[in-house]
Amino acid sequence: MKHTLVAWMRDKPGVLNRVAGLLRRRAFNIDSLQVSHSETPGISRMTFVVDGDEHMVDQVVKQLQKAVDVTKVEDITDKPVVLRELALVRVHTTSETRQEIMQFAEVYRAQIVDVSLDSVVIQIVGAEDKVDSLIDLLSHFGIEEMVRTGRVAINRGSPHKSERRASAVWRAQAKSNGAGRAEREKTSGV
Repeated sequence: MKHTLVAWMRDKPGVLNRVAGLLRRRAFNIDSLQVSHSETPGISRMTFVVDGDEHMVDQVVKQLQKAVDVTKVEDITDKPVVLRELALVRVHTTSETRQEIMQFAEVYRAQIVDVSLDSVVIQIVGAEDKVDSLIDLLSHFGIEEMVRTGRVAINRGSPHKSERRASAVWRAQAKSNGAGRAEREKTSGV
């Protein structure tokens, strides 16, 4: 199964290499890897997709959490997230096929970002299956060049609100558990 992991790490030379080495030692194949600046200065956010079972992914997360320059790691595979991918595709065109290619781009809400006499560059942003579908259609015209970002992801909603809600629920449960325990101790129940 493919897992999407997000790791926040300090902007220092060699950190990406150490993370990739850790994944290599665990025999993970990285399907996609994207690194960029985060909302915190000096911290980069790495989103990567790996293929493996739950146990293997859990071990990798634990190993990454121990790494010195990694500040946080999260497996967001089963969480509600917004997933997107960007692709730039240079497609061969002729005067006969240009209009048809532009119509396909419009149907997929893609943009033509460059035009020359014999090609167009199309930019598409969306879910992986949407990107794959457009690329499949464009391949019939002749794809000259293509680049894809790989998966980028962010949690849906506000994660800070859910953390506060979770801690409030935990406090409420702890209070009720304490009251239940005092009641059990009073009646000698176990």
